[in-house]
Amino acid sequence: QVQLVESGGGLVQAGGSLRLSCAASGRTFSSNAMGWFRQASGKDREFVAAISWSDGTRYADSVKGRFTISRDNAKNTVFLQMNSLESEDTAVYHCAASDTTMIFTTRSGYNYWGQGTQVTVSS
Repeated sequence: QVQLVESGGGLVQAGGSLRLSCAASGRTFSSNAMGWFRQASGKDREFVAAISWSDGTRYADSVKGRFTISRDNAKNTVFLQMNSLESEDTAVYHCAASDTTMIFTTRSGYNYWGQGTQVTVSS
């Protein structure tokens, strides 16, 4: 059974940083795309960042230059380094994994999801 478990969320002041981790178990995703989405209260879940099997990356315009996605295939883990956080970044952040090698920016491209970790940015 595939599981994705996020960690690293919390409360941070605007301008601060957090590093999210997503540990996968049940299968290896080293040849697959993985991503991060977020869902603010009362809003739809939106794309944040994704990384391909070959370390190609893609970001939402709202986080470009502030967030960095990376992966450690030996640990079957993906990370999201978030710098210069803004109050608009407050949301539950979900990790996602795809059965394909392609990067998708839509939820339909991902087959497995974590439960999420809360990130709250105070202004």
